[in-house]
Amino acid sequence: MNRAARYSVLLLPIALAACSGLGNAVKESAGSVKQTVKESPGPTAGAVGGLWMLQQLGYLKPEYLAGALIAYSIYDPFAPTWEIRVTELDPGHCRIDLNMKRLATGGDGEARQTFLRAARSLTEKGGYAGFDELRYEEGIDSTRPFAHRVASGEIRFVNSRHFPGL
Repeated sequence: MNRAARYSVLLLPIALAACSGLGNAVKESAGSVKQTVKESPGPTAGAVGGLWMLQQLGYLKPEYLAGALIAYSIYDPFAPTWEIRVTELDPGHCRIDLNMKRLATGGDGEARQTFLRAARSLTEKGGYAGFDELRYEEGIDSTRPFAHRVASGEIRFVNSRHFPGL
């Protein structure tokens, strides 16, 4: 297959995906009433085009599929980016440990957000009015073969100051 044919094979799914967004265009009729016309092939055309492209390039051979499955099992794109462990130190006081997965694309600046989200969730589940952050630290655990980000912090749950019964 020559170079021009390969580029056309690669560009076909992109062109189909771009055209699929045009199906939700709004047309005006003679009575100035707007109608939404759905004529797009949708994501099915992109999937079929992608499979056709892989077949044309010869990437549907068993060795390529095995490599793709191994890469998928290592990377696992559907796994959560952060692993959260909560340890209760005493009643009303706990430690939150965060470990980022080893192979991640993005999420490097999310540790603080994830920590606060976990603290708010624990506060709401426990029926407390809020929490005080006692300690928070971030770092990189440089284990082999891949280093990963870690964060740890301690919080103390607080009852309502204005309504002590709550």
